[in-house]
Amino acid sequence: MIFIYTTSPNLEEAKKLAEVIIDKKLASAVNLWPTQSIYMWKGEKREGEGAVLFIRTLESKLQEIEDLIGTHNMHGIPCVAAVDVRRINRHYKEHLVECVG
Repeated sequence: MIFIYTTSPNLEEAKKLAEVIIDKKLASAVNLWPTQSIYMWKGEKREGEGAVLFIRTLESKLQEIEDLIGTHNMHGIPCVAAVDVRRINRHYKEHLVECVG
């Protein structure tokens, strides 16, 4: 199992992307929450609001999700960061495999 972290310009866009990910059976769940960021863009410090997506999936789906994020991204250069999970409980692992396959 891996977690994928990425952002979206707002919760509405994040929800649309999450629905596509779930509908395509690319993840077992996508958590969403609003966020505020301070970041550098083209040499300038900026502030903005957006949304975080935290995606639970299998490593075999990473590239497809990364490609999907690239086509749905509405701002800048998307960060798509994947974190390997060393251990998860058996029941959730079975659920994840059932959802994503």
